[in-house]
Amino acid sequence: MSVDVEALFEEVRNLCLKHPEAFEKPSHGSPAFFVLKGGQFATLWNNHHDDGNIALLLAARPGIQEALISENADVYYRPPYYGPGGWVGVRLDKGLPLEEIEGLIDEAFELILAKKRAKSKSKPKPT
Repeated sequence: MSVDVEALFEEVRNLCLKHPEAFEKPSHGSPAFFVLKGGQFATLWNNHHDDGNIALLLAARPGIQEALISENADVYYRPPYYGPGGWVGVRLDKGLPLEEIEGLIDEAFELILAKKRAKSKSKPKPT
């Protein structure tokens, strides 16, 4: 099965950037998506370090990574570097419906947005 990686990444990019607070910038040579002042919630990998995956990596709440991998290890995986922090890898070339990918992106975005807002509220205001 041949996959148009650029078209697939463009679809995912649009889903990540639908949130007004989201922005894209490269991170370690890959497209990455952030919220507010730098809270990363997603990144795209294309055969990163020759791992063979066309993937979206997403921040996830505790327990979600394990649950998704248990549900479908062909689609979901524990990515290197990000996985120990609870992030989940989503293999984009395995036929997961775009609506499900969008739901996962929305959850990752909301998770990091909430963390960034909580962090900014806890910082003392300059006098």
